[in-house]
Amino acid sequence: MTLAETLQNKIKILTGDIFGGINSAIITLPQALAFGVATGFGAGAGIWGAIILCFVAGMLGPRIPIISGTTGPVAIVVASMMLALNNNIQAAVTVLLTAALLQLLASLTNLPNMVKYVPYPVISGFMNGVGIIIIILQLNPLIGHKAMPSTIATITNINESIHSLNHSALFIGLITLAIVFLTPKVINKIVPSQIIALIFCTWLSLKLGLNVEKINEISVSFPTLVAPYFDLSHVIEYLPYAFTIAIVFSAESMLTGLVTDSLTKTRHNPKLLLAAQGIGNMICSLTGSLGGTAATMRTVAAINAGATTKICAIINPLLLIVLLFKCSNFVAEIPLAVLAGILIKIGYDIIDVKLLKVLKYAPKDDLYVLFLVFLLTVFYNLIFAVGAGITLSALLYAKRVADKAKLVHKSVYDKDIMDMEKHLEEDYKHKIRVVHISGQFFFGSATQLISKFEDMLGTQYLILNYEADDLLDISAIFALEDIILRLQSQEVEIILVIKSENVLKQLQDHKIVAQIGEKQVFFTELMAIDYAKDQLKNL
Repeated sequence: MTLAETLQNKIKILTGDIFGGINSAIITLPQALAFGVATGFGAGAGIWGAIILCFVAGMLGPRIPIISGTTGPVAIVVASMMLALNNNIQAAVTVLLTAALLQLLASLTNLPNMVKYVPYPVISGFMNGVGIIIIILQLNPLIGHKAMPSTIATITNINESIHSLNHSALFIGLITLAIVFLTPKVINKIVPSQIIALIFCTWLSLKLGLNVEKINEISVSFPTLVAPYFDLSHVIEYLPYAFTIAIVFSAESMLTGLVTDSLTKTRHNPKLLLAAQGIGNMICSLTGSLGGTAATMRTVAAINAGATTKICAIINPLLLIVLLFKCSNFVAEIPLAVLAGILIKIGYDIIDVKLLKVLKYAPKDDLYVLFLVFLLTVFYNLIFAVGAGITLSALLYAKRVADKAKLVHKSVYDKDIMDMEKHLEEDYKHKIRVVHISGQFFFGSATQLISKFEDMLGTQYLILNYEADDLLDISAIFALEDIILRLQSQEVEIILVIKSENVLKQLQDHKIVAQIGEKQVFFTELMAIDYAKDQLKNL
């Protein structure tokens, strides 16, 4: 590569990171303000938390483009903590600092590698529950009342709230909802609907002189040091809250890291990611700012805008500082009903629509886990819900394995076919490869299998031979879909060998067969090999 080409490539990377930082900052601003208000920390703590965490985690973290800040799950657990602590800021700082230290300690262990073993129904049930919680808790602010402390309280008092609603707040809230839900995708790609709603509805509220609750006050000065409780008795007392928040901080960051790897075709160091998030959250807590995690939605927005390195995570907070200092008077006039409308859209976006579309095809065991986690998340406790979901998944899997365990007489795998596969790859210089997926393909093996398909350079036809009769669970189906997408992005043609009609029907129901092409699905390996050879000859 010449010097000019190298320079051109670096300019392209920098330009992508700048646009990624700008795009993610525009999305971050309304969300940070809304989450700050929703947690009880205040709008200023929300925006400064997004600035500090994104900058520190971006500087110290892996090279991949990760945008950090408060997210829906974090906001829910922090709001619950603030309620339990009677809005005692010093106590809250102690909890958040302890949680950040626990996060930092976790980065020194193998815990960051464990998140990939969490079954998909548990993650989906948790995210769906968080989405519903956010929507329910914002119903009161949408109609001009203060947010209730829990979903149950909101639901039980909804009739009373409706009878005494603030019509002005409802009016501006409904306009916000219309903008965030109905803005065409073409416009939304250029300017996010949340920032359109924030600016237009605040301007309209001021223009009409509406009598609605507003943010009123936001600190534009740099945050100052807030001392936590240093005595051991307080730390021990708040340890359960700290553990809960540390788990949410870490789990969501790890999941965002996995999503980023998938989009950028890279592989980050999860321990470094977690350590950077922990240090960022420590600084946030000591400045009275709202901590958070690596934020999936904002990270995806940055990547879609062209970001490829962590420079975008430095551009993002710098732009937020400029917006905060230049627009503080306008921010103070933002109605809380507008923030409620934006949060309702965020809650809706968190709901796992992908899984809901294939719910009728999902195995019953997956549904039991999903609904248990969902109900416990919404009406009881988030972390207990995840623990219960993982436990139930493990028990149901153990039962499935026990039910299928039997002594069978099976002939040794055909040695002639093994020799043929070896010669096939050598003769065709690995342009045709055969991979056997042996054993049950379920949530425990799915994520490990994905990593084995990272690099198939030189392969033009890959024959995936799934010999088992066991149906795939939801995690395995999505993993298989991910494998196919990755290989197709490397211009590798996929050929499936499926010996079970039930498994074939399941893959047809989930559109996997349509994704590959029905002509590239066979019942025997020999038929698949003959097809691949014929295709190569016709090239």
